Amino acid sequence: MDSLAMHISNGIINGPVAAVFAAVALAALTFCVLRGRRDLDDRLAPMAGLVAAFIFAVQMLNFPIFTAGVSGHLLGGALAAMLVGPWVGALCVAVVLVVQALVFSDGGVAMLGLNITNMAIIGTAAAYLLIAALLRVLPRNPTGLAVTAFVSALLSVVVAAMGFVVQYWLGGTTDLGGNLGGLAATMAGSHLLIGIGEGLITATTVVTVAKVRPDLVYALRGLRSAPARPVPTVGGVR
Repeated sequence: MDSLAMHISNGIINGPVAAVFAAVALAALTFCVLRGRRDLDDRLAPMAGLVAAFIFAVQMLNFPIFTAGVSGHLLGGALAAMLVGPWVGALCVAVVLVVQALVFSDGGVAMLGLNITNMAIIGTAAAYLLIAALLRVLPRNPTGLAVTAFVSALLSVVVAAMGFVVQYWLGGTTDLGGNLGGLAATMAGSHLLIGIGEGLITATTVVTVAKVRPDLVYALRGLRSAPARPVPTVGGVR
């Protein structure tokens, strides 16, 4: 388990930086709780449980990347953002990470704030920003949803991986000899491939749910098309 630990293992990042990001994660999750309470209804609450369970399952697939202490795997932030929204989605991913760290020893407990920041906060936020932008220009049909889900999942995984690079730059415990760019390239390249797989899974899942129950897809309910501006009336003709 130590050699194939999921996420960031203890000792990869020093204590002070880990403590700072633990505070960042706690503050962000508190805000998500406050905002997420507004979204919870009889549709979103059970869907959140299903999304968390699905993310937990797919995150069990992991691939060692760096010093046998960091691994790449499916994140689920884009899937959560599309189905239950950014606030509840971030909480779903965070709950999965906490259970994995405390019950299954996947990822270091001392590094939990780092992992939550990268995957639950940065990953979900990046995904939802992309979703909001794409659904304003793409048609809200199965093709448009699939493209939105794929692109947001792919790019959010890479962005979350870059979060680790920044954290390592701030407090990595192994001297890379100034080769931080090499680490960034390794993380980006490997997570780009992982992101393709996550994009396909996310697109398939979201489109399947949308075809059966479109009302359960948060992105279709929470994001509205911009209202058309009224055309002024001139000379009695509109």
